[in-house]
Amino acid sequence: MANLIDRKRIDEIITFLKSLDINSQRFHERIISQNLETIQNFNEALTHSSGNKKINYEKLEFFGDAVLRLAASNFIEEKYTHMSVGDRSELRSQIVSDEWLTQLGKKIDLERFIIKGPKALGDENAKDTIIGEATEAVIGAIYKCFNSIKEVNLWLDEFWTKDSEAFLKTPYKFNAKSALQEWCQSKGFDLPRYKIIEISKIHGDPNRFSCEIYINGSKKAYAFGQSHKKAEKNAAIILIEQFIKEGKLQYSNYF
Repeated sequence: MANLIDRKRIDEIITFLKSLDINSQRFHERIISQNLETIQNFNEALTHSSGNKKINYEKLEFFGDAVLRLAASNFIEEKYTHMSVGDRSELRSQIVSDEWLTQLGKKIDLERFIIKGPKALGDENAKDTIIGEATEAVIGAIYKCFNSIKEVNLWLDEFWTKDSEAFLKTPYKFNAKSALQEWCQSKGFDLPRYKIIEISKIHGDPNRFSCEIYINGSKKAYAFGQSHKKAEKNAAIILIEQFIKEGKLQYSNYF
């Protein structure tokens, strides 16, 4: 496997590892020495199956899923000691979500290091999914290099501290559809109905889809998004914020 990694790719991986800026002496020693096992693990984590059917991130992604949840549990245990188990579970679900992983991958500019085949390179719809999956594989690779969760937490805790604070201040922005559904049920209303219309054919257009929300047949809010899911979430946030302003809903009830 080592013979398959050329000098240019090794340099790319070293550049990527340095950019993670993990405050660990062991991690820096591996970068400086260009440790073969480390190079191999991260080459695998940063390769999509379309780029190499045999050596790709699928196994490390699977492994990284378990590592991510353990690291998040460690973070919450240390940061929010007195938080109830139910609230811990809700917070963890937000900071290990596919959406969070994709956002993290974009923050560290992961995409430019991922090897993809021609088909994946041209698939704009799959881009975010691949970024999220590769990010999870990178987490698995970090653990695999040291057989320890320490380096994972050293890397992710800084991101989680900021993102957890944002979630705790306005939790409805992260689970808007669930919060709106619970509100409707508490009032004895029908579940919200979301009407989606495609406005644009351009991938990545933030206004590609429009979404209208109806409750008991009455239109209550609308918003736009680059996907069905994003448009629905944006509309739900707008409606919840409207209800909060009108005193109809206390968002603290939903966390």
